Amino acid sequence: MKFGTKAIHAGLEPDPSTGAIMTPIFQTSTYVQESPGTHKGYAYARGKNPTRNALEKNLAALENGKHALCFSSGMGAIDAVVKLLRPGDEVITGDDLYGGSYRMFTKVFAHYGIKFHFINMNDANNIKQYINSNTKLLWVETPTNPTMQIIDIAACAEIAKANNLILAVDNTFASPYLQNPLDLGADIVMHSVTKYLGGHSDVVMGALITSDDKLYTDLAFIHNSCGATPGPMDSFLVLRGIKTLHLRMERHCFNGRKVAEYLKNHPRIEKIYWPGFEDHPNHDIAKKQMRDFGGMISIVLKGADKEETFRIASSFSVFSLAESLGGVESLINHPVTMTHASIPKEERERVGVVDNLLRLSVGVEDVEDLIDDLKAVLG
Repeated sequence: MKFGTKAIHAGLEPDPSTGAIMTPIFQTSTYVQESPGTHKGYAYARGKNPTRNALEKNLAALENGKHALCFSSGMGAIDAVVKLLRPGDEVITGDDLYGGSYRMFTKVFAHYGIKFHFINMNDANNIKQYINSNTKLLWVETPTNPTMQIIDIAACAEIAKANNLILAVDNTFASPYLQNPLDLGADIVMHSVTKYLGGHSDVVMGALITSDDKLYTDLAFIHNSCGATPGPMDSFLVLRGIKTLHLRMERHCFNGRKVAEYLKNHPRIEKIYWPGFEDHPNHDIAKKQMRDFGGMISIVLKGADKEETFRIASSFSVFSLAESLGGVESLINHPVTMTHASIPKEERERVGVVDNLLRLSVGVEDVEDLIDDLKAVLG
């Protein structure tokens, strides 16, 4: 089954009681049992809900996985993965990382005796020098947020398997349409479903997908026990959003390329990060592990101080100044004060997250309007 067909049909069946083609919203907290312990797979909605289960089957199919679990946010999903660890365990992750992930790792789990190494992963071989007997998890973003670093998933998987490590990949920026980490050897795929999967800026949700039965059992226990589970209405909205994922991603990629090409040699732009350019670091790896290069672009404004950067970020008409990404609307974001504010200044700047950097989430509007908007602001 091809991707577009899976997006619309995988894991979904007409409602047996009515024939409804859309999965019903099972808005219930509990389920009636004929006698104690005789429930038909559903006892309490924190554990399972039919609307959510349909979404989980769909997500597993999109990532070519066996199991999926949906969480009330992307951070809830990441939280569950780290809870697989124990005090004294160590994690290796990238030095260009979503600020919320960094904050959780350093401000929450570090207090429980878990050690995190934030390293340059552009060359996967760099990982090896940080592995010791306590290392248990590789946490990889690719493309990274916000400098679009491309990490070689297959190379990371080879290292993980040789050292008996779990490899988890945050696939949010690519979506399953562009990249499937399980096929490249990853053990767990994480999505902030809020972004491209939902696609309409109206849901907050996360997901984990795996084909490993034991990992699924352990994560499902955490999922139910800790309770970061989404409601049926949100699950319904994501199911609806996914039905157009392939169509939206085609336009995100098309528009992203046009915008990136316009900005590439613009006199107001000092640097541009977009993995589709041949001179982007690890472009060849992006070509190998991605089907296209997406709609996420970061730019550094030439000679702009923080005040000028703020003025520019606030001056667009079609691009909206907002956090998040991956919706049909084009957004512009200032990572230093928004998504990455929790990362110390020296660590941000070391990887290029400077005061005059802006991140664009290119939406699905008419691309001529997006370029006209950029022209009006940047000149």
